[in-house]
Amino acid sequence: MKKVILFLAALSIGRSYAQEIPKVEITPKNSWFKAGLISGIPMEKTKDVASFNVGLDVRAQYLFDSHLAVGIASGYNHFFAKDEFEDFGIIPLAGYTRYYFQKEGVFVGVDFGYGFLTNNDESSGGMYFNPQIGYHNDNWNIYGYYQNTFLDNFNIRALGIGATYNIKFK
Repeated sequence: MKKVILFLAALSIGRSYAQEIPKVEITPKNSWFKAGLISGIPMEKTKDVASFNVGLDVRAQYLFDSHLAVGIASGYNHFFAKDEFEDFGIIPLAGYTRYYFQKEGVFVGVDFGYGFLTNNDESSGGMYFNPQIGYHNDNWNIYGYYQNTFLDNFNIRALGIGATYNIKFK
């Protein structure tokens, strides 16, 4: 898994150096905030300690063209623990990229950064990786995700759905 992530990161960096960097002009047509909710079920070993998760998804996005977007992502993802464990959360701080196939329709994307772990004395967090596939229009994004936070001795994983509303600059 780490090799795949390193490959994708190297590919992204290589693509950015291979292209001429365009002048960035922030306008309501190419930049906006996204805010919404996520909900999911823990996967693999995480399901042994938590029963479900809900959270807030906050993003800032810039479109290079009508298909490729980059931005920063954060929020909070709360995991509701099973009886013998305590609730915990993840605060991601990540960069992301999305590819929109059409003006309205399917998109794919990935968040890559660091997930800060809350309510845990054993670890402060770890690498955060969150691939997504969804549907978008001018106002909404609805997507499925498979969130991964890689800790030293445990990986937190969840499969879920999310929806964000686009708050455009005026």
